[in-house]
Amino acid sequence: MTGKSMGQSGEDVAASYLADLGWRIVDRNWRFKRVGEIDIVAVEPSDQSGTLVFCEVKTRSGTGFGRPLEAVTASKLQRLHRLACVWVATHDMVYDRVRIDVIGLLSPPGGVTTIEHVRAARL
Repeated sequence: MTGKSMGQSGEDVAASYLADLGWRIVDRNWRFKRVGEIDIVAVEPSDQSGTLVFCEVKTRSGTGFGRPLEAVTASKLQRLHRLACVWVATHDMVYDRVRIDVIGLLSPPGGVTTIEHVRAARL
């Protein structure tokens, strides 16, 4: 499997995982010129209007280059923050709570895929 197809497969698994939690997926693979891409934008339900969550998804087939979550650096989180601000400014959705989550998938060939979900990832 190529890196691109593994990444897309991982994003599909992550979107299904979030949907199974009752989250509503509102956007996927949203790009903004020369800044980057947001993998998944979702709404986590809560007792009020919900929380708008921007998710970065990292998928690896093994740990030879580190665990998936280790690939999300402080500079990547800063870029995601900028992208989230642009996304909010260009969409007609208002939420009191907004955050950035990171989802790491370890999917070894022929093995079981594991998911790590870090809510409110920090710089």
